[in-house]
Amino acid sequence: MNTLSNPRLTLDIARALQGALRTEIGPGLTARELDAVETRFGFTFSADHRVFLAAGLPRGSSWPDWRDGDPEDLAGRLAWPVEGVLFDVEHAAFWHPAWPSRPAETSQALRVAGTELASVPQLVPVYGHRYLPGTAGEHGHPVLSVHQTDVILYGNDLADYIHHEFAGRSSSLLAHSTVDFWSYFVEGGPGLDVTAPTPFVPYATTAQEAVDFLRMLALERLIGRRHHPEQLIEAGLTALVLEVETESLPLLAGLSRSEHEHADALFDRVLDELGLLQELPADTTDLPWEAARRELVRWWLRLIVIGSLSPGHGGDLITYEGWGALARPQALRPLVEMTDAYNDWSAIRTGDREPLADSIVEEARRLLAGAWPYPGSTGRK
Repeated sequence: MNTLSNPRLTLDIARALQGALRTEIGPGLTARELDAVETRFGFTFSADHRVFLAAGLPRGSSWPDWRDGDPEDLAGRLAWPVEGVLFDVEHAAFWHPAWPSRPAETSQALRVAGTELASVPQLVPVYGHRYLPGTAGEHGHPVLSVHQTDVILYGNDLADYIHHEFAGRSSSLLAHSTVDFWSYFVEGGPGLDVTAPTPFVPYATTAQEAVDFLRMLALERLIGRRHHPEQLIEAGLTALVLEVETESLPLLAGLSRSEHEHADALFDRVLDELGLLQELPADTTDLPWEAARRELVRWWLRLIVIGSLSPGHGGDLITYEGWGALARPQALRPLVEMTDAYNDWSAIRTGDREPLADSIVEEARRLLAGAWPYPGSTGRK
């Protein structure tokens, strides 16, 4: 784990950030209060987290109340990341590759996993299920959104996270994880990185859908999302099976694991041969890749409706790429609010999120039935 070169947070900057939170801000925690919280719960705040809380204490159900909050609630929030990993060890066959071999008995596997997890870096709640590493004296670590082993990068640092989630400003920096153990889920594990491709289930059943799918991957890459070679190869294989014809498509679809380094170049050739490269929208407005993002929002909405993208993941992606990056179009506000409710700590804690997921699906269906581009799009040139 290492401190990044991001600028240090100051009290003045923190107070300015809190002006964007749209919630009541109480008096900041004193150094003595911060120290008492750390002693009581056995963790440390990072340097930027301490400054943020010293500037003011946000109030509301999703904000941890480190001054007067229920100790059991605070302890539960602190335990949530590790408990989520253990849940996936028990119910989703998760096993970290650095751990000893997994025992055959689930109870023994949980015991071994619990021992390993006892030494991982502590994650400290910032808002809902958004967390910062609790690294004493360090600053600049990214904010992580944590739900079991789905770990999403939600800001390059605390200031960037506030700008994104509450002020609707997209970062120009490439998000990357810096904290031991938890980085695995972002960089090599089963979690979701908001800069990575959409975690959808393949859906194409016609040649046109396969071509549309290739275009959407191209648009994702256009706005800065990374692609794993397997995803490009799978897209090529799907198109080939559905009788899409280009000279390079069989080469892309037939790449072996040892040839993955060629996937990007072959994908570009396929796009060019299909005429898709020439049709990609240009970045011509003051919003980052506005036209491409609007197309992607509609695609993600469709994936949510047909069940190829989970409502939680889809809502997070649309919030990040369609709401925050596109100056908060009013048409997307209900879906963003439903996603916030789905991600709210109380819903996560009780496990009663199925109705909330259903509401995201219904809202996605309603948006798809309306005019497009969505009302409130700037359409600026």
